[in-house]
Amino acid sequence: MFLRRLTRWQAETQRESVAGLYAAAHRDPPAAAHALQREDFLRRFTGHDIQRPGFEMVIGSDPAPAGCCYGYPADREGEWPGTYAAGPWGDRVPPGEVGEAAAAGRLFLVAGLMVLPAYRRTGVATRLMQTLLLRSTATLALAVIAADNAPARAAFRSWGWRPWDGGPSGDGPAGPQPEAWIRPLP
Repeated sequence: MFLRRLTRWQAETQRESVAGLYAAAHRDPPAAAHALQREDFLRRFTGHDIQRPGFEMVIGSDPAPAGCCYGYPADREGEWPGTYAAGPWGDRVPPGEVGEAAAAGRLFLVAGLMVLPAYRRTGVATRLMQTLLLRSTATLALAVIAADNAPARAAFRSWGWRPWDGGPSGDGPAGPQPEAWIRPLP
């Protein structure tokens, strides 16, 4: 597996490959229950995620894309994107350690992690996440995962992440709310 960082421009030019990877990675349950349609993913990825200041992306290839991980620093002014604005704080910076890290410009949001089923449980996701966070100057990372995704929950726990009790919880209008997970960064 070859890992490489992509610049914002490279991520933009690879958007169709990333959307194909997203669709293929979310075919199997439990992720399929919460997967966006390919077009919705592509619209969010190119219209929002790539545009964020500090966008970082790591892709794993063998030789075709097998997985990727991407994210960006949280906005100091509290403009929280999509899944991060799902908590009781709305679009404001949340309270506590997450809000403090965001206000100080030291919070990194992991916006996406996907690995093709054939490469799961082989260490690819671990390497992607480590490589993504390696150069970050943040002191805390935040990720949101589907509430019913037990394999993702187990992976995040094994990487030293913990559930954030200030994140969304319980059932919403569309069923179980996604779970927010945090991890201090060195």
